Amino acid sequence: MNANLDPDTLTAMRLLLVEDDRDAAEYLRKAFREAGHVVDHAADGEEGLALALADKYDVLVVDRMLPLRDGLSLVAELRGRGHATPVLILSALGQVDDRVQGLRAGGDDYLPKPYAFTELLARVEALARRGGPQATDTLYKVADLELDRLAHRVTRGGKEIALQPREFRLLEYLMRHAGQVVTRTMLLENVWDYHFDPQTNVIDVHVSRLRSKVDKGFEVPLIHTVRGAGYMVRAGLA
Repeated sequence: MNANLDPDTLTAMRLLLVEDDRDAAEYLRKAFREAGHVVDHAADGEEGLALALADKYDVLVVDRMLPLRDGLSLVAELRGRGHATPVLILSALGQVDDRVQGLRAGGDDYLPKPYAFTELLARVEALARRGGPQATDTLYKVADLELDRLAHRVTRGGKEIALQPREFRLLEYLMRHAGQVVTRTMLLENVWDYHFDPQTNVIDVHVSRLRSKVDKGFEVPLIHTVRGAGYMVRAGLA
């Protein structure tokens, strides 16, 4: 599968990938990100359902065979709750009856495995265009801190803050979950792609650097450490 695509020709999307195969999930996250998109990942159906209900996405990419809750059940539950976010179902089951089941469960598209990433991306883009008004915001704001993920620009109090790519991804993830505790495991999975041991201090080091850029010189800190749990971006005390 070839993921060498030109991100400048694409409109950034926010995607939720629900895939239990670790290697497949890592590949798809990297491929979508190389194509210029933002990807959250869930490794089972229950986590996928929780993320889909808690946040806004342009498209959900859901594997059919998942632990805890299968993909069709996940999609049916979302539709039952009135969620209309476009869903593409991935599955090794590719017979006509299998596809019909997926579409009748609430899926908008169904792609059998194996597939080419270029086709998957094209189908996801088509679903995002169809979703239109449901497209996610590209500007995150907490107090006087603003992050524009399309312009790749961060400002606080109107002053631009220069961030390294990893720092930008870290702040983006924290701001996307503003007011919520973000655990180290969540950061490892979504910002570092599982490349580091959970016991490493790499997250603490990056958060410390980010805090020095975002909070230093301002009266009100926005990046908070929640002892024993993780981190949180919010205005005021955590």
